[in-house]
Amino acid sequence: MDKISSQRMFAGFLSGAREVMNHKNILNKINVFPVPDGDTGTNLFSTMNSILRDAKYDDSVKNTLDSIADSALKGARGNSGIIFAQYLYGLSLETMHEMSLSTQNFVAANKKAVSYAYGAITNPVEGTIITVIKEWAEALHQLQQQSLGFVDLLGKAYIELEKSVRQTTQQLKILKQNGVVDSGAKAFAFFIKGFLDFIRSGKEDIALEELQGIEDDPVLSSPEHLHMELSHRYCTEAMLEGETIDFDSLRQQSSSFGDSLILAGGQKKARLHIHTDQPSKFFDTIALFGKITYQKIDDMKLQMEVAEKRKYDIALVTDSIADLPQSFIDEEQIHVMPLNLLLDDINYLDRLSIRNEKVLDYIDQHPKLPTSSQPDYKSVENLFSFLSTYYKAIVVVTVSSKLSGTHNVFTKLASDMKDKLPPVRIIDSRLNSGAQGLLVMKCAQYITEGNSLDEIEKKAEQDIAHAKILVNVKNIDNMIKAGRLSTRGGKIAKVLHLKPIVSLDAEGKGTLGGIAFSFKQSKRKAVQVIKKTMKNKKIESYSVVHAQNLEEAQGLAQELEILIGKKPAFIEEISSITATSAGRGALAVSFIAS
Repeated sequence: MDKISSQRMFAGFLSGAREVMNHKNILNKINVFPVPDGDTGTNLFSTMNSILRDAKYDDSVKNTLDSIADSALKGARGNSGIIFAQYLYGLSLETMHEMSLSTQNFVAANKKAVSYAYGAITNPVEGTIITVIKEWAEALHQLQQQSLGFVDLLGKAYIELEKSVRQTTQQLKILKQNGVVDSGAKAFAFFIKGFLDFIRSGKEDIALEELQGIEDDPVLSSPEHLHMELSHRYCTEAMLEGETIDFDSLRQQSSSFGDSLILAGGQKKARLHIHTDQPSKFFDTIALFGKITYQKIDDMKLQMEVAEKRKYDIALVTDSIADLPQSFIDEEQIHVMPLNLLLDDINYLDRLSIRNEKVLDYIDQHPKLPTSSQPDYKSVENLFSFLSTYYKAIVVVTVSSKLSGTHNVFTKLASDMKDKLPPVRIIDSRLNSGAQGLLVMKCAQYITEGNSLDEIEKKAEQDIAHAKILVNVKNIDNMIKAGRLSTRGGKIAKVLHLKPIVSLDAEGKGTLGGIAFSFKQSKRKAVQVIKKTMKNKKIESYSVVHAQNLEEAQGLAQELEILIGKKPAFIEEISSITATSAGRGALAVSFIAS
């Protein structure tokens, strides 16, 4: 066979994608470069899954490869995922509109695709996926001179590819110290193996148990995970679309925000990857070059610590509506899933890619509030996929299901992925903001104490029944815009200078907790609620949160400390999504009683 049809090539690439996905856990475990955050397998699972879901077959080889490359670019995550997507993009550009691909054209396209992959990386490092892509293409080129058929050519080139993968251990010091091959390089070899297996056999779905003991390969043993200091905390990615994207200027502007910059795609669509400590500023800058259609931010510090020194067998997950100190999130290894906030047709990640000041300034200048939505299905899927590599169980504490669809997204994913996940418990907090944060703290305590999933869930339900939040709103304009108050009622309230106190009922629905004639009086009423509670119960923990009103939040906390006899669990800024309805200057007191 000296040609491959478009249909056969398409099925072969899908087989390669499945092969990578089958080895997600292995790839996570051997991931030590550029950062030992243990998520290369998860990232490539997402990339390959995007190909399986979205790529379409066409009689034209070029159209088929265009679809595969576009699907990979949309779903690409992490260094290796984006480099791999750019390699596929190069292949698609270097093929013709024909119904089959000759051996000669396949070899030539691979050779030229290497320059596209290298061109995407600001500072290419040898001994990684980029090296094995190059040496794979070179092996094809050299072996082509032997006039081999397609299958024999692929088979012999694959042998050289595996040699190249093994050599990565000697090329990078960090790989040698850990005694592993590069995770991205091995993933590329898995892809080619799946592709070759299909071309040889016509069998698309290759089961993990049929992979001839690759699990026991010594170069795939778990690394020692020697500690490495991170230069930047957040692995940040974006999809950018425009009429003519200036790649040179985009690269120059982006590079100032961090390192590991990768820029893939073409004139009208670009995929960016960078490690940075300033994701929100990075997104503000690249928005000048086109429309941001996708954002992803991973906390590499948390991922690395889970991979190196996971504290507990049970993962604790919550969403960005929960107010929590970053120090507590870090200490207890809490996984926070950001909700989405739509501002000027750009979908931002709550707390990560947008800050309260920008949101509140926007609201002051526009008649309508930004809209929010629950995490997208794929983001939760990727989180669960990562957690399943390292944990024996998962507990999720969500914002009240009466306020957001977040709880439903987690519940559906847990059901859809039940065969791939450890036991999962999803707790509807029926709370939000500071109260939700207090509940997460309690669940972290229960995990530390060694409670079972049933015990954690039972105790959390008891806490929810004794939890309360009281939100003091300084300006009711946002509540009118959000529909919490009718326009007519809002006008009357403004004339009378009324300040509503907002709370949640037992089901987690928004409710009016009281009315005051001044912000000072509304704070006094919140304190009175706590005094009344203390007549029959003990305040176990409490918090004060605010929307850009730290000074008054601290003053209220001091007053409550004298009353309750202990410091608050935390004083924190609320999430941008909560701030959209609460408005600038809002304060909230939350507590759990017993």
